[in-house]
Amino acid sequence: MATEYLADVIDGKKVIQRLDVSDLSEGEHTFWFRICSNALGQWLHLPVMVYKGSKPGKRFMITAGVHGDEYNGVLVAQKVASQLATADISGSVVIVPTVNLSGMLSHSRDYSSNDPDHSTANLNRFFPGDKNGNEAQRYVYQLWNHLLKPNADLAIDLHTQTSGTIYPLYVFADYRLTDALKMARLMNPDVIFDDPGDPGILETVWNRHNIPSITVEVGVGRYSDYPLIDRTTKGVLNVLNNYQVLIDDGAAMEMEPPFLEGKDLISIRAETGGFYQPQVELLQPVKEGDLLSIQTDSFGKEVKRYYAPRSGVVLSLNVEPMRATGALIVRLIH
Repeated sequence: MATEYLADVIDGKKVIQRLDVSDLSEGEHTFWFRICSNALGQWLHLPVMVYKGSKPGKRFMITAGVHGDEYNGVLVAQKVASQLATADISGSVVIVPTVNLSGMLSHSRDYSSNDPDHSTANLNRFFPGDKNGNEAQRYVYQLWNHLLKPNADLAIDLHTQTSGTIYPLYVFADYRLTDALKMARLMNPDVIFDDPGDPGILETVWNRHNIPSITVEVGVGRYSDYPLIDRTTKGVLNVLNNYQVLIDDGAAMEMEPPFLEGKDLISIRAETGGFYQPQVELLQPVKEGDLLSIQTDSFGKEVKRYYAPRSGVVLSLNVEPMRATGALIVRLIH
C-alpha cells in the first residue's frame, strides 16, 4: 500500500484517501483524510497529523473523538502533537484527533446518519467496519483499513466518561498483552481495569490484530478539565519516551503505582427518572451497605436511597443531577 494523494487541497493541506507512513519523508506532515460522503454527496475529511523520525522505531497511532462528546481526549491529542512538532523522534506517530466528525458537530456521543433505518450509531461498537454495511460501518471500514491499521505497531485511544458522568484518569488494558499493561502503567493513571475486551471496540480490534492498545479515559464528557488534560498528555509522552519514539533529554516521569488495579465492575443505575445527589466522591472506598446516592423528584421530595451492593472503590458518578431511568449514577470497581 502507498499513500494515495488526491488532486484536492483544503486550507493548504493535501487530501489523501490512504496513508502509508513508510513512504513519507522524515518530519511533520498534516493531511485531510477523505473518509466518506454525506447524504448530499459532499466529501467529509478527517485531520491527520504525522510525525516521522529519521531513524526506525515503533509506529504509534493516537486517536481521539471516537465519541463525539468527549473533548478532553481531543485536547490531549492536540497537546501531544504540539510537543512532537519540535521533538526528535524515532519511528512515527500518527494522530487522528477527531474521529467522529458528525458526532462532534452535534455534541453527540454517537455517529449521526441521514439513513432513516440507522440514524445514530456508537462507532466504538462497529470496528473494524464493513465496506458493504450501513453508513457508520462503511465509515469505520475506510478509517480502519486505509488509515489506522496499516500504520501502527502500538495504539492509544483517548476518551472521557459519557456526558453527565465522570471518571478519574482511568485506563482499560488487556492484561494478557505485555505491551498493553506496560503502556497502561506508564500513563501513571489513577485506575487500571483488566479488560479482555468486547467485540467492535477499537481497543479490542487493535489487540486482536496483534497491535497492543489501551483506552484512556480523561475525566468528564463535554467539559474540559485542563489539569487532567495536562496530566494525561504527560502520560502519553512518557509512553512514547519509554518506547524510545520520543527522544528527549532522557528524563522520564517518576512512576507511581495506580491507586487501584481491578477486574470487576458493578454499575448502579437509576431505577426511575429523577434528580440524583451523589453521597460519595471519585476514588472513595466504600463498604457494602454504604450510601451512594439520594434521589429526589421534581418537587424536591426524597424518593429513594441507593446503597453499595458490595465493597469497592468509586470509579464513576453522575455530575449532571437529572438522570433518566437506567442511567448510570455510580460505578464501583473491585
